[in-house]
Amino acid sequence: MNTEQLKVFDQARNEMGVATREEVHKKGYWHEVFHCWFVSGDNLILQLRSELKKENPLLFDITAAGHLLAAETIEDGVREVKEELGVNLTFDELQPLGIIDYCSIQGDYIDNEIAHVFSYKCHLEIDELILQKEEVAGIVKVDFNDFRELWTGIKDVIRVAGYEIKADGSKHVIDKLVGREQFVPHPAGYYETIIEKIEKEIK
Repeated sequence: MNTEQLKVFDQARNEMGVATREEVHKKGYWHEVFHCWFVSGDNLILQLRSELKKENPLLFDITAAGHLLAAETIEDGVREVKEELGVNLTFDELQPLGIIDYCSIQGDYIDNEIAHVFSYKCHLEIDELILQKEEVAGIVKVDFNDFRELWTGIKDVIRVAGYEIKADGSKHVIDKLVGREQFVPHPAGYYETIIEKIEKEIK
């Protein structure tokens, strides 16, 4: 996976060429990613990242997301939804939420992302999703207002409910209180922007 080729950009989003995924995160090149947030009624659907993930294992995250490869367009990002959750979507079914640039640094891992962000109004039950075990360990729902209050500092913990698939294939119920430290540490500004945009979709 570290040898995947990604397009790289300067901070003004001017394309500079191509680099491997490993180089991108070692040197901090700006690169394109696809983010899709599932909205189900008044809830967000979040994934629990697999324990096999090198970065941020077993933390809650965007419903489906991933890098756009050098030969891919933004529209090709819907493959992430199919791969991670087993849901066949067309690009036209997504609601664009804009492009968000942000930087996250964890040790020597530098993540400068140009995130193409979308939402999807999901009418499936979370039990119907088919999880890619290498990427996704579980799925939960969270009340959108709780999520907003967590990331605006009103609440320190919120309830998530769903399930986790263990290594032996067994399904375990998740129903617990979690704090910000149990989410992937995207910058607070990213979460605040997402909340503002999704709030308009829910109203």
